[in-house]
Amino acid sequence: MQPQQTICNPVTLSGQGLFNGIQATITFKPAPVNHGIRFVRTDLNNIEVPALITHVVRRPRRTSLRTGEALIETCEHCLSAVAGMNIDNLLIELDAPEVPSLDGSAKPFFDALSDAGIEKLDQPRQCMVIKHPVVVQQEDAMVAVMPCSDPEESNFLYELDYGPDNPLGRQTQQFNFHNGNYAQEIAPARTYILEHEARALREAGHSTHLSEDDVLVIGDDGPMGNNPMRFDNEPARHKLLDLIGDLYLLGCPIKGRIIAHKSGHAMNHQLVRQLIKTHQGKERQDLSAHKSVFDIRKIHRLLPHRYPMLLVDRVIEIDGDRRAVGIKNVSINEPFFQGHYPGTPIMPGVLVVEAMAQLSGVLIGQKLEHTGKLAVLLSLDRVKLRKPVTPGDQLVMEAVTVKMRSRIVHMRCRAYVAEDLAAEAEVKFMLVDDDQAK
Repeated sequence: MQPQQTICNPVTLSGQGLFNGIQATITFKPAPVNHGIRFVRTDLNNIEVPALITHVVRRPRRTSLRTGEALIETCEHCLSAVAGMNIDNLLIELDAPEVPSLDGSAKPFFDALSDAGIEKLDQPRQCMVIKHPVVVQQEDAMVAVMPCSDPEESNFLYELDYGPDNPLGRQTQQFNFHNGNYAQEIAPARTYILEHEARALREAGHSTHLSEDDVLVIGDDGPMGNNPMRFDNEPARHKLLDLIGDLYLLGCPIKGRIIAHKSGHAMNHQLVRQLIKTHQGKERQDLSAHKSVFDIRKIHRLLPHRYPMLLVDRVIEIDGDRRAVGIKNVSINEPFFQGHYPGTPIMPGVLVVEAMAQLSGVLIGQKLEHTGKLAVLLSLDRVKLRKPVTPGDQLVMEAVTVKMRSRIVHMRCRAYVAEDLAAEAEVKFMLVDDDQAK
């Protein structure tokens, strides 16, 4: 297993944003094990913005992240360099809304991180090994991931095809993290724009601080201004650079074969979301096939609930008092289906939440000091019912401890049907003496 990595020393870069032209300073700082990649807006009370797909907001022609009022625009080149350096943990301070564009490539970021030095940490890297193909397609554009014959490989292929009447024509670029040289093959490739697109951007008030000498503008006869291409296929290389940066929003590197045809940021983001959904769904299917950790007899010893209110059939995974995964097999014989609703049977949402709360009770009962205590529901927050649960469904529930004190417990719960999120909630309990509850 490869160890997690961070940098040894802080390093700083400054420059203007590609779209807004605002001067910005970005500082990369070391971070501890399992910290991940996080941006911090130092001009907005140090609001943190994790570099994860859940924080992506839709913007044309770029990747942008947001937490509350804190926006991180055009971060794909920076993240591509971080991925190219195999860095897992990093704090990235930014004092403006947009990451500096610099020369429009990932090279300045890669060189700065190289100068900062790499420190190996004492925990292994977490990777997603692709075992099942996942494809995202839109008209003639496509991006897909597939299993690789070597499970340690990350192999990319990008095909750019604007058609025979376009000055760029068809370009391809391949890159393998196992034996490729990111610093030389990918990092120097600059962002580019077609002449009519550049004109439209300027008319909309964007990138007015840039000229054809500052950014790669492609006209009918090739690059405009005094700005020759660094590679014959520089646009295809840059698209691959973007793809590497966007896929790092998964939160870990991908081990597999990635093939893209004319994909852009929006499709890249969609692939990451689909990867997470598919991976979690397969993981839950594998878990549900395993033998029970707690069967119904042990659940009876941990929970006071009985028919018809016991809504956990078995517990299939438990990690101390930190996390539990449980199963509820939903049968047409459930008594609530008689009235909810006879013609269209749907499991009441409150009972889905109750099932998640009961699984939390099993998790709470793992602590010795909670023996003889009863977890009484105190509050529910962020409750969302996302998919109807119907007869024949298997509800796979997960309860994760957020905070556990002597009297109050805070849990984060989710329930899935196959790959689909059915419900989620944050649940707080008060622990009372069992005889007091009676």
